[in-house]
This record gives sequence, C-alpha cells and structure tokens, in this order.
Amino acid sequence: MTTSPDLTCRVIRAADTYDGKQGLTYFCGIASETVGSKGICMHLLTVPAGARAKAHLHENHETAIYMLDGEVLTLFGHRLENCIPTRAGDLVYIPAGVPHLPINVSDKPASAVIARTDPNEQESVVLLPELESLVEERIALLKKSGIPQAQ
Repeated sequence: MTTSPDLTCRVIRAADTYDGKQGLTYFCGIASETVGSKGICMHLLTVPAGARAKAHLHENHETAIYMLDGEVLTLFGHRLENCIPTRAGDLVYIPAGVPHLPINVSDKPASAVIARTDPNEQESVVLLPELESLVEERIALLKKSGIPQAQ
C-alpha cells in the first residue's frame, strides 16, 4: 500500500527560527507552511528575560499555551486590563479575538509550546498599536504594586 504525500507524517526539528509580527522570534514548527497542516499550528517560543510581545490578537483562532520553563505575565482584555501569571507546567487558553501579549519580567528566559487553530502561523495575527501605550503604563503599575506570582 502506498501513502499519498499529504498523508505522510513529518518531523520538524526546531532549529530554524523566524521573526513574528508580535515582535518575538519563534522556532519553526507545525504549520501549513512547513508540513501542509490544515487546521492547526504549533511552535516553540522563548521570551528573553525582560522582553515582551506587541499587543495583538488572533482573528477567529483560539490559542493554547503550555509553559515549559520560566515565568511570564500575560496581559489580556480589550484594554489589556487583566493579567495572569504563568510558570512551568501551566496551560493557558486564549479565546479568538482577545487582545493579549506575554511579558517576561524576570531575569531568565521563559519557553512555551504554542498551538493555534490557524494552520497559517502568522496569518491571523492582528497587531494593536493603539494599545501599546497602555502596555507600558500597565507594566509600570504592576512593578509599582507588585508583580503577581503564579501560584
């Protein structure tokens, strides 16, 4: 029995990287562009110490994140008014259309596996430059009042 090319299992070695619209560097993973996936993408992300993504959302696509190591704060909401701290072993769900961004306020890198219901890794990314000034205000407020810790 012969297997057709689109029914072949594939392995992606996370060696190559690309710069995402969100302002961070991602390790190439499972996507329409790499393996021809039809309904999912999955990749690795390391957020350097002190780094953050740009405010963005994913139109019509859900996101699931598994924290491998480190700690990250995720700001989310229409005005980035909410904050959830996450650490290694935590799972995060972000509904489609919700503005968000990760922030690494620690002095160590943080890594995560990210999966989305969009097979085209960057296609549904919508940058929200109008929220960028809120990000800096929110970070300053968090630092002043105390960074929330993952429980």
